[in-house]
Amino acid sequence: MSGLVNALVIAAVAAVVIVHRFRARPVGTDRRWWLLPAVLAVTALREPGVLDAHHRTESAALLAVEILIGLVTGAGWAWTSLVWTEPDGVVWTRSSRASGIVWAVGIALRAAVFALGSVTGVRQDGSALTLGLAGTLLVRAGILARRAQSPGTGSRPVPAAYGDAARPAPAWKERV
Repeated sequence: MSGLVNALVIAAVAAVVIVHRFRARPVGTDRRWWLLPAVLAVTALREPGVLDAHHRTESAALLAVEILIGLVTGAGWAWTSLVWTEPDGVVWTRSSRASGIVWAVGIALRAAVFALGSVTGVRQDGSALTLGLAGTLLVRAGILARRAQSPGTGSRPVPAAYGDAARPAPAWKERV
């Protein structure tokens, strides 16, 4: 696929994921939370243009920075998400406003990495963005699963996230 089509597909997937995560939903600790990030990573690594053939070192450095930004964004997103336990024992989560700020900063940093690559003449493929997104989703899902299984779940409150001043009322739940 062309670079423009890759960018549009990545933007569409990211938009769907972001919108979906800003709705209240139960945390699935027994599901395979790592499956979607693994599929994204395998898909990205199967593409032949992960590294620029003429600038391997620079391309690898930019890829490493992209993945690092993805991992940090995922951790920030998970720790700024609201997590609470309902009286029936189900642990719920919803991204907060701070999570939106984390996403905005992550996108800005990714744009800066892309701009740096363009200025230095390093060809960047959509695979780097896909790997970064896979890292983001993997870290977020792992941290949320860990928070949901923590000793604070059940009758005691779950450890508060940044900006968790008030927990959403049960009416905020949205069933899928």
